[in-house]
Amino acid sequence: MITHNSYFDDQVQSVGSTRNGRRFTVGVIAEGEYHFGTDAAERMTVTSGELHAKRDGSVTWAIYATGTAFEIGAKSGFTVKALGGPASYLCEYL
Repeated sequence: MITHNSYFDDQVQSVGSTRNGRRFTVGVIAEGEYHFGTDAAERMTVTSGELHAKRDGSVTWAIYATGTAFEIGAKSGFTVKALGGPASYLCEYL
């Protein structure tokens, strides 16, 4: 089964599915800044472009280029910024 999600007035869109019992989504983030909450732990891999990310409670932004990833704990949150154009990602639920 494939699902589609749209957030922030369609500025972030994803399609998701399950493989080998594990959920994942792939999506596109339009240029801008967005905050997400997490229920489950996640690994976000940037597949195109660049994302700036800041975990809840942190004051420091980290920059993730294409091919790099970061993890977010369950019951947490993070803010991402796509600058200079859209970015794409793979989100794996851990």
